[in-house]
Amino acid sequence: MLTSVLFDLDGTLLDTVDDFMAIIDAMLREHDRPLINPKLVRSQVSDGSVGMLCSAFGMRPQDEGFDALREDFLRRYTEQLATHTQPFPGIPELLDWLDAEGLPWGVVTNKMSRFSIPLIAAMGLSERCGTLICPDQVSQAKPHAEPVLKACAELGVEPSGCVFVGDHLRDIQSGHAAGTATVAALYGYIPAGDDPANWHATHSIKNAAALRPWLETRRATETTHV
Repeated sequence: MLTSVLFDLDGTLLDTVDDFMAIIDAMLREHDRPLINPKLVRSQVSDGSVGMLCSAFGMRPQDEGFDALREDFLRRYTEQLATHTQPFPGIPELLDWLDAEGLPWGVVTNKMSRFSIPLIAAMGLSERCGTLICPDQVSQAKPHAEPVLKACAELGVEPSGCVFVGDHLRDIQSGHAAGTATVAALYGYIPAGDDPANWHATHSIKNAAALRPWLETRRATETTHV
């Protein structure tokens, strides 16, 4: 029986790339480097600040000066993490429906809590989000099952009744390992060259609005079979 929904954060619940892009553009200008295609940054969001900066500056993490560059990026992001960020289209309506139906929801992310907690707060979701699991709150991050299992425990639900929605293979792997149903968010930050068809998610959606009908059908079908 459908009991709850969990979301990945960046690229699934929230469209955060414009804030990343604004910071990277400013840094590139300051370093007298050419600007890059936003699509390149979008495809690297799932790899965090390291992936985005490596692509933008043509550097490797072990290169001299990279650590200072990353610290500068993280400092700026801390100061302006919700300037341009918005929920993806369809997410506000979906969350309203989940709340109205009494279906708890939460977030499982590989974004550190020092960024995730204030971001969720800035979006006005802190009181509605039933659980927020970050990598510094567990011993093993996604794709391990631990974060999803911890989220289910905090929501007070069994994993078998939960659906985990994400835009990266590790989200689907984490959900499968925990025993939840999984949904691939095809509208998210899919890494270049990756094919979500190979993730073997339970379901996939092209936009957030498409999740509600699938959840309704899943709940109706499960209720009929009880």
